[in-house]
Amino acid sequence: MAAGTGASGRRFESGRVCLDLVATGPAAAGGCEQLGCPARLAEWLVASRLVPRGTPLEAVDETWVTRFRQLRAGVDRLMSAQLTGGNADNALEGVNALAAGAPPGLRAVRGQGGALVRALSADPACGALLAAVARDAVDLLTDPVARAGLRRCEGDACRRLYLDTSRGRRRRWCSSEVCGNRERVARHRRRAKADAVSEPVVTS
Repeated sequence: MAAGTGASGRRFESGRVCLDLVATGPAAAGGCEQLGCPARLAEWLVASRLVPRGTPLEAVDETWVTRFRQLRAGVDRLMSAQLTGGNADNALEGVNALAAGAPPGLRAVRGQGGALVRALSADPACGALLAAVARDAVDLLTDPVARAGLRRCEGDACRRLYLDTSRGRRRRWCSSEVCGNRERVARHRRRAKADAVSEPVVTS
């Protein structure tokens, strides 16, 4: 499972790990819960690059799933409030509390072939990984430049959040290949239907 994937299985990267977490929810993923069990969460932790590939994740259990889904809901509320001008102070309190924790320590080790690769300095702990995601959310919300690029996909039935870093910031969809293509196909069908209705009826 990638950092965020939809029903089509296509990879989705929002530009921030906190938004990638939101994209795993059933509302954002088109009705598919991507963190439904410990194994799926472990896959996401690696795919999101929170945990280096090859890191043992036997400690991941249902309590981890519950805590990550709670953080996901809080980040989603905060980002939605940012887009709508609403208030989500209850969610902010929870995210701030998690962000106060220490994120995982990192070190560089020799991998295959002698190249330096990332490794955790200790066994992964749920609180530390939650802190890394929560800090990313805090960093996004308090960075005026990054915050200005926060968008929600305009695709039908898609609620994914992403950062628009395109030139002119005119990106409309989380994925041009998926939601953008659906919109283009729908637009073409509407035009074809309108043209068919407007054609004069020829009678003999």
